[in-house]
Amino acid sequence: MSFIDELPEEVARLIRSGMVAEYATVTGNGVPIDTPTYYFPSADESSLDIGTGLAYPAKAERARRNPKVGMLIERAPEEPVISIAGYGAVQDADMQANLDRYVSETAHMLPPGGAWEAMRRSIFYWTRMYIAVTPAVIRWWPNQKTAQSDAPQIWRAPENTVFPPSDPAPPGKMSKPPAWPLLPWWEIVEETLERGSPGHLTICDEEGFPLPLRVHDIKPSDEGFDMQVPASAPWSHGQATLSFLGREVFVGDASSSPESTFLKVERAMPIFPLTSPDGSVPRPDRETRHLLVARMEEELARRGQPVPVVPEDMLPPTRHSLLRIEALKAKMTTSGHVQS
Repeated sequence: MSFIDELPEEVARLIRSGMVAEYATVTGNGVPIDTPTYYFPSADESSLDIGTGLAYPAKAERARRNPKVGMLIERAPEEPVISIAGYGAVQDADMQANLDRYVSETAHMLPPGGAWEAMRRSIFYWTRMYIAVTPAVIRWWPNQKTAQSDAPQIWRAPENTVFPPSDPAPPGKMSKPPAWPLLPWWEIVEETLERGSPGHLTICDEEGFPLPLRVHDIKPSDEGFDMQVPASAPWSHGQATLSFLGREVFVGDASSSPESTFLKVERAMPIFPLTSPDGSVPRPDRETRHLLVARMEEELARRGQPVPVVPEDMLPPTRHSLLRIEALKAKMTTSGHVQS
């Protein structure tokens, strides 16, 4: 029996049919970094597997060095909010198998028409690493409103739970990322807040798990941000990041008072070109594509693996892919985009 079967029905349903999670890892100097990322339950539902591009491997390599990771799964305001502390195991020993799985998990979500033929040429996008997250602690709330004020229900993994290790690290040093746009943090505050994107604050709890949570009433100042955090947050202070859709990420130290939490900002992280203000994945320009392909090829060479091949036709969808498609259709029907 999977850990998912031990959770309430509505929580299990969201985990199985969800697609995006706030996913957090810890840098070598202890900073928790959160980025919204696709996740997929494994076939036997023993883990929740984060898929990240080999062309931007930092999220995976941080988990290989420090396997304590965090996830936050949330969707509509009336649906459950699920916080997961777990151990991540990097899977990159067979990049062709990883690519095939990623196609089966995601390609059937593309719009009909020529989207597949256009997308399949983006080899840097389909070439993926996985981080298989085995949960140690799961906290959940019935909806977003109660997540701000009430104590969560909690599930803990049995003492005999096995947390698998990562695949062996490839030889040599991780490739260097391109010099993505980097601005002084105070220059991007106004535009970020005016957009109205949700903000997620990530701090490590007492056990060292980086746990992202949605925050509210974010107010800027000359030194950082003041905000309201959930009353039952499993952390109160420490090195932290405030992330807006993974596009603007502010790094600093957080401290809490009875009234609010303050993040004193030190810097902003570079803006990754595959993020956008509305949370979608933009199509990269030619130069960005060239840089990503070059880094992917460098990482494949470290692993002694050839460039994987994207199949001409979409592979059959996984069971969980069909659940995600069903959930998406239901959402579109409810909002009036699809007529039954």
